[in-house]
Amino acid sequence: MSVSVWRRGGVSLTAVAVIAGVAGCQGGDGEKKSTGTPRTETQSRTAVTQVLTAAYKKTAAAKSAKVRMTMTMPAAMDGGGTMEMSGVMGWDPTVMDMTMKGSMFAAAPTAPEQIRMVWLTSAMYVDMGTKASKEMDGKRWMKLDLGAAAEAAGGKALQKRMTGSLESMNQDPAQQLAMLLESPNLKHIGAEKVDGVEARHYKGTLTLDEMVASNDSLDALGEKERKDLLATMKKSGIKGYDTEVWVNEDDYPVKMDVAVDSPEGQVKIVANYWDYGAEATVQAPPAGETFDLMDMLKELGEGLKSAGQS
Repeated sequence: MSVSVWRRGGVSLTAVAVIAGVAGCQGGDGEKKSTGTPRTETQSRTAVTQVLTAAYKKTAAAKSAKVRMTMTMPAAMDGGGTMEMSGVMGWDPTVMDMTMKGSMFAAAPTAPEQIRMVWLTSAMYVDMGTKASKEMDGKRWMKLDLGAAAEAAGGKALQKRMTGSLESMNQDPAQQLAMLLESPNLKHIGAEKVDGVEARHYKGTLTLDEMVASNDSLDALGEKERKDLLATMKKSGIKGYDTEVWVNEDDYPVKMDVAVDSPEGQVKIVANYWDYGAEATVQAPPAGETFDLMDMLKELGEGLKSAGQS
């Protein structure tokens, strides 16, 4: 089992992990009340909340959409560059079938120009291409069980953190709206066109403390674990999240921007959504074409341990 395969996979997983990390910091109250959808150009806080609550409910009920997403990471950050993703995603349950490409993969020159990623509830599958399959006995798909990876990397606390927020780790637009509704400075920017469609533009920010306080997915953690998580995130230099959304006349978000400031620079994700309710039937790759990354790393570690004892 070649270490170079893992390194190539690490490039795509770094990119996906950042998306998951940003989206995994979402949370919200599914019982928010709505009394209508005002169309006025200048909207009060109450009116803004009504619009976004209506959008939240319709988006949550749709459970799927087609998406085109671009993520930009600072060059100073490991795996920095630009990545484009397009495909279909579903929420409740979490599924995703995406094609990824971009400069983020330049660090792995032997990786495919495009990489397909499939996400099924708690497992991520990445197509490493034909070159990888030659090194892995014909197996081109790499499987990463997120719960197993969290347990191996950080024990039970991290495992709870990851498995507790899997339903919001796929950049679910409904959860993005739920988070935005928690912003204390939520405001209406104005009317704009997105992909030729009339839309209303809204913006809000959350500090790291506010995000953790409003994130229902962190309820699986105890008080000490939540404090430790917050301290770790603050130590990394992340201060908060900026979220913008454009809502069309049918009360669906057609575009979302999420920006996270870090010491290395800003991480930004721009997502365009359409065709809400699109079929999101996603299947795992054939078992005969799949290798488990955690099993591979375990075998590699045991091999290194044996070599050290000999």
